Amino acid sequence: MLILGIDPGYAIVGYGLIRYNAPRYAPVEFGAVVTRPEMPFEARLETIYDKITDIIERRRPDALSIERLYYANNAKTVIGVAEARGVILLAARKAGIPIYEYTPLQVKQAVTGYGQAVKGQVQEMTRRLLCLPERPKPDDTADALAMAICHAQNSTRTKLEVRTVIK
Repeated sequence: MLILGIDPGYAIVGYGLIRYNAPRYAPVEFGAVVTRPEMPFEARLETIYDKITDIIERRRPDALSIERLYYANNAKTVIGVAEARGVILLAARKAGIPIYEYTPLQVKQAVTGYGQAVKGQVQEMTRRLLCLPERPKPDDTADALAMAICHAQNSTRTKLEVRTVIK
């Protein structure tokens, strides 16, 4: 199974593609879509959509795993992230890829076995599970790979246990 994990944002969108053949994980491609602060916001969204669409068209993943949006303290930031997340979901939907969303707690639990793990622990386990020589950078990329691992872990459970956003 080829899984595309996404850590949504509008300045940096982390992405990570892994191949999962239980119980093995293999990194396929990972990186970040970066937009410049001086760009008009709609141009940033267009860049994100175009680059994610390109990845989807080139790699044809079987599933997209994305972080469930949660409200923090900064409403302006969460709205921008929600809009970026929307264009990512649209790209996957138009390509017919099933979309799954997970909370940060679910990702930590799946990757480390401990729901209260700190970011460094999640990144180190991601590195180890994927047999990478070092932790992926930027952090958004490591988070996206962890999202993909989370879906791989959850895909082995019954369909009723996996929360599907769009089929």
